[in-house]
Amino acid sequence: MKKIKKGKLFVVSGPSGVGKSSLVKDALRELKDFEKSISVTTRIKRDDEKDGEHYHFINEEEFKVLIEKGELIEWAFYCGNYYGTLKKTVVENLKKGKNIILVIEVSGAMQVKKIIKDAYLIFITTPDFFQLEKRLRGRQTENVKKIEERLKKAKEELRYEKHYDCIIVNNNYNEALKNLKYVLITKMEENFNEHTEC
Repeated sequence: MKKIKKGKLFVVSGPSGVGKSSLVKDALRELKDFEKSISVTTRIKRDDEKDGEHYHFINEEEFKVLIEKGELIEWAFYCGNYYGTLKKTVVENLKKGKNIILVIEVSGAMQVKKIIKDAYLIFITTPDFFQLEKRLRGRQTENVKKIEERLKKAKEELRYEKHYDCIIVNNNYNEALKNLKYVLITKMEENFNEHTEC
């Protein structure tokens, strides 16, 4: 029996402030068979962020060149900034057998699903909108105008829940982390078994 190792693509989405980036970061500390894809963005780097670790920070002109050349598997204009994922990096890593996690917003997730049909989509949410608003305002990383933009966008994003394969409610962080790790491991093993050749 020969094992054909093929990577699985996971897409994690959810409104700003829901904790998706933190959950994925903590999950990856324990799960060695997964790798987070680093997105490109025109957003200004925050004080606690590192270029090449959290995002690849580029200017708007550079981003538009990537769009024109078709080098992005997905991209979106979100709250005044461009975000996207490099196609070449994702495809090459999947071919190498790596399990890739994209932390992107919903319109990007829908784009990815059209291109990579077996991508597994995970939506992170909160018990209610009040909790989400409380978290966003509590971060103190953006001004009031930006927060209002993100809250407006969050209402639109929540409508996309039905298009995801799995929904994880981040009410208790440790419980949400446990659920995320369980889903990633389970789906990775299913993917591995599907690509077994006798």
